[in-house]
Amino acid sequence: MYWLRAATLAALFFLFQPPAALAEDITLRSRDGGVELSGTLLGFDGEFYRIRTQYGELTVDGSGVLCEGFACPSLTDYVAELTVSGSATIGRVLMPALVESFALRNGLSTKRVKQDDSQFTYILSDTKSGKTVGRFAFRVTNTDRGFADLLADDADIVMALREIRPSEVQQARAAGLGDMTHPNRSRVLALDAIVPVVAPQNPVDSITLDEVVDILTGAHRSWRGLGGVDAPITIHLRDTAAGLTQAVEDRLLNRVRGKARAAAQRHDQTSAVSQAVAGDPFGFGLTFHSQIDNSKPLILTGPCGFQLRAARRTIKTEDYPLTAPMFLYIPARRLPALARDFLAFTRSAPAQIVIRRAGFVDQAPEEVPMDLQGDRMANAILVANGREDLDRLKRMTRSLSDMRRLTTSFRFEAGSTRLDAQSRSNVQQLARALEAGAYDGRRVVFIGFSDGDGPASANLRIARKRAETVRKAVLDAAETADLARVDIQIDAYGEAMPMACDDSAWGRQVNRRVEVWLE
Repeated sequence: MYWLRAATLAALFFLFQPPAALAEDITLRSRDGGVELSGTLLGFDGEFYRIRTQYGELTVDGSGVLCEGFACPSLTDYVAELTVSGSATIGRVLMPALVESFALRNGLSTKRVKQDDSQFTYILSDTKSGKTVGRFAFRVTNTDRGFADLLADDADIVMALREIRPSEVQQARAAGLGDMTHPNRSRVLALDAIVPVVAPQNPVDSITLDEVVDILTGAHRSWRGLGGVDAPITIHLRDTAAGLTQAVEDRLLNRVRGKARAAAQRHDQTSAVSQAVAGDPFGFGLTFHSQIDNSKPLILTGPCGFQLRAARRTIKTEDYPLTAPMFLYIPARRLPALARDFLAFTRSAPAQIVIRRAGFVDQAPEEVPMDLQGDRMANAILVANGREDLDRLKRMTRSLSDMRRLTTSFRFEAGSTRLDAQSRSNVQQLARALEAGAYDGRRVVFIGFSDGDGPASANLRIARKRAETVRKAVLDAAETADLARVDIQIDAYGEAMPMACDDSAWGRQVNRRVEVWLE
């Protein structure tokens, strides 16, 4: 009877939804013949059956039972099925590269079968026996379509360039997919950044985020007011359903309750935006750092003279304010073992190399020595105001001189104490590193920083509280870590090392952060 009790308890978990053809009656009989269950087969993931019985929906371990009925799946010839839908930016290059690398490392061969321009399937087979063990189907369209497919039970994983919307969260919960805002329901696969671009011959080299918004909303219609020629600005953007467009709305336009000009030229691919801007002497566009191509990226600046460039390290640390995480959303249902192994692989060190080779920013933590913090230290000295600021800078320099900054940083959502999406992923990443003993024998310091709005003493207290909040989140997530092997501390320097100008909401948000330093 043990297997039956276990089945009843396991029914609390969700399994993948099967094709309609599987919804047929079967009988599961214990191997000693003493107990049997009959019902409708709802799903099988290679290890567990899910059936609807007179007792409700039950999940049963296939190793403890024999299956009888025409709908019984083959245990020996089982093929893991996975459907992934969503962003073409993620699905056209990055995910295929990861699938092929995963297969190679696991003794599998891959065959790519194309259905049409937006659909293809990877068939994974054992290289020795030639037996097919998995079929990973991809639908590469846009983020909106990915979530729609998930809610319609036509996809197992969503590739997204934005966070899930509140309405989608409600629909997913109603569909039995679980709480999609839970940390285990999403992960950051890789990083990119939203970059303003112009034609190579355009004399404008830098722009503020406020000016970007003004261009998009029509407040700025001529290059003359931005240091360029007296000519109208032509705007090039992705189509409205694209994750890039929605990320721009979330990060820029919604804050000012603005909308992009109706006259903007829309493109169905991100690469097309970059190409159109490169060929338009008066063009302006927003594209991804990975797809700048021949257009010229603009440096983000502000009245105080700070300059922020989109580069691999500034994107990874979120020092660049328009970092764009690339998400995988996974509902609360059991995926086949092969699919689970693939998802685990995407977080591995070899996968981070694949991500970099594909042109995106990986999440492998790097340690940056103090002597490479020159620009940040110079900016801190320039904005220091009075003896108190200089004393704080001296203390900070003395404390950090023999330490190294980890590229894993933490920032908060605008007007909230909640960590942003990339930082929530960083919590899990750092927790796993602690569990693996990556920093055993070292000192790890969570250091809080603030913007310069308000009294310095209050900012210092807020910065310390942020550092303690992040430290607690990481330690809570590192459940199996031997914390006696690592010295974990907190510190704070308030407004001592700003990353951007404090005269805008964008700059203040960049400055409010928690960094991790190692010794």
